[in-house]
Amino acid sequence: MSYSFFDFLQLVGALGIFIFGMKVFCDGLQKVAGSKLRSILKGMTRNRFTGILTGFGTTAITQSSTTTTVMVVSFVNAGLLTFVESTGVIMGANIGTTITAWMVAVFGFKFQITPIAISLIGIFFPFLFVSNLKLRNIAEAMIGFGILFIGLEFIKDGVPNIDENPEIFAYLDSFTDMGYMSLLLFVLVGTVLTLLTQSSSAATAITLVMLFQGWINFPIAAAMILGENIGTTVTANIAALIGNVHAKRAARFHFFFNVAGVLWMLIVIYPFLNGIDAVMQWFSPDSLSIFSDDPAARPNATLALSLFHTSFNILNVVFLFAFVPMLIRLVERIQPDKGGSDDRFELKYINIGLMSSSELSIEQAKKEISLFAKMIEKMHYGFTGLLYKKHEKRRKFLKKLEKREDITDQLEVEIAEYLVQISENTNVSSHSIRKIRNMQSIINDLERIGDIYYQMSKTYERAMDADELLPAEALEELREMLDAVHDAIIIMKDNILAHTHEVDLDAAIKAENHINDVRDRLREAHYARLELGTYSVRVGIIYLDYLNRLEKIGDHIINVSEAAGGKKFRVSKLHQEHDDILIADRPGSGK
Repeated sequence: MSYSFFDFLQLVGALGIFIFGMKVFCDGLQKVAGSKLRSILKGMTRNRFTGILTGFGTTAITQSSTTTTVMVVSFVNAGLLTFVESTGVIMGANIGTTITAWMVAVFGFKFQITPIAISLIGIFFPFLFVSNLKLRNIAEAMIGFGILFIGLEFIKDGVPNIDENPEIFAYLDSFTDMGYMSLLLFVLVGTVLTLLTQSSSAATAITLVMLFQGWINFPIAAAMILGENIGTTVTANIAALIGNVHAKRAARFHFFFNVAGVLWMLIVIYPFLNGIDAVMQWFSPDSLSIFSDDPAARPNATLALSLFHTSFNILNVVFLFAFVPMLIRLVERIQPDKGGSDDRFELKYINIGLMSSSELSIEQAKKEISLFAKMIEKMHYGFTGLLYKKHEKRRKFLKKLEKREDITDQLEVEIAEYLVQISENTNVSSHSIRKIRNMQSIINDLERIGDIYYQMSKTYERAMDADELLPAEALEELREMLDAVHDAIIIMKDNILAHTHEVDLDAAIKAENHINDVRDRLREAHYARLELGTYSVRVGIIYLDYLNRLEKIGDHIINVSEAAGGKKFRVSKLHQEHDDILIADRPGSGK
């Protein structure tokens, strides 16, 4: 046997070049597409059929079904897609991934493309250094395209020659000559190969090379393709491990859908392959059968394998389309929504990682910030409950406010780190940078609001222990202030989710002015009570403290709305200093 360990290392290196070229090609295409991915995303929400077209189109752009399905899982996790809407996209991605097989089969085996690939790199290499970002991205994609086919040529040269290495062929032949069991074995081989390469495109290319070099026959190659359809689902399932229940369901659906397709195809595989052979003979009557051992039949066999790959995935979508609701129910039963405590810290939208485009990553961050705002609203409810609910529930509200304040601290850090990751991307536009800065300001204001609610709860706890609670009259007035602040929070939540041009600053400013008016009026009533001796000076100070802190929350709320609208912030130096004093009051605070 003439095939050495050094030859094997060369084959592994060739595979590495191919996968690297595929990655550069995919990354370049995604950067060229940029914000178009977001507009494609809108097509997902109409119905399952448009979802299929969207999945096909997105995979055509990304040149990777794995990228598309991981993206879909991220979208579901981020609330940009529902689980049901994602099913169509996943089915379309299965069809879209077959484009790579055609590209490799046509350019890699039917033509001598290596000189063209090298020339392509030579033409586009200088454009990597131009200032125009779009040209740089196109150049990156084209260079990746060239590297991909150079890697494929190296793989073809690195695969051991059958005539020179009959021992290897004899060993492999012992596994390919077991009839139907061989098919099942090589389905497993295809699955494992995809797991090892982490790319169904790379696994497909290896399968095509093995078929072209005569190492495996056509039925075995088809079985490997079926295994690769299963293997490609694993990456999305791994990505979903840290996602929410809906992301997990999307990944599970992809797995069950592909496995169901492989099962029915294995039942009819021999008649189906005969049909593929008949189609190839019809298009090229003079060509040899794809089942022939003659080396002259191999280029046609690679095209036939691409035809098998495409026709299988299209028919799988057609046959299983009507059964999708049943698959959805199965997945929902296997992956139930167990719910969870509102007070448990867990990022819901940005724990899958950065999206392929900065715009989509920003959308994820916006969704997480929206949840941050909901947590602030819960803190408002908690403080309101502390003042007005039954005495025996006070300790419960105090604990909830303390726990939620800790969550707001963690949310600020986690979201801020994610926004920094987005801004470090070299392809982030100046418009996106402004959005990111505004978001950083928003989460800072939201965290300060959480601090203030916590500080008010500690003030209440001290007053409760000293039996210095507010009288009914003062409590009734304070309810008006709390209602005014809550109205402002509702407007703030809507503005966070709105597009920049849709932010309702007029409503936010009106709510802020109303808070200030209520504060001024209640302050006058407070002084009147002090003069009448309705309550002690200490109780009066507590009441005034609540009033001032609630007004300060109003200031932060308007800052959030202004940042959401891309306006200049209105935080004065005096307000900043006042905040620092409030936060410094917090026990154990390092701020």
